[in-house]
Amino acid sequence: MDIKKSIMIGGKRKTAIAKALITEGNGKILINKIPYENLDFFKKLIIQEPIEITKKILGHFNFNISVNAKGGGTGAQAEVSRLSIARALVKFTKSEELKKAFMKYDKNLLIADTRRKEAYKPGDSKARRKRQKSFR
Repeated sequence: MDIKKSIMIGGKRKTAIAKALITEGNGKILINKIPYENLDFFKKLIIQEPIEITKKILGHFNFNISVNAKGGGTGAQAEVSRLSIARALVKFTKSEELKKAFMKYDKNLLIADTRRKEAYKPGDSKARRKRQKSFR
């Protein structure tokens, strides 16, 4: 019985959450069971960034990555997929050079953006807007 090495890595962006499962393979990348080549142009480019950097640094890309993204919108799901793919590649290859290349290109490839939507306050219609007063 041949046991393949695999690692699962997660990430968050706004309200979207993604988990990436990486194994050795032939370069297939699935986002919610759909090949990333079938996504629209800009989302495909977002997801391609860590892949192209990996090809340039390691000289090959022989990993199969399956990403399960849920929550948020399609844009946030694409960004969180990119984050989890980059994290999975760094952890799976244990390459310090790859990590430095990702950080030099864009630190958001490895570090999640922690900004979230501010909570609404009691008695107001929005998070920051206050009720208008009229003293007449």
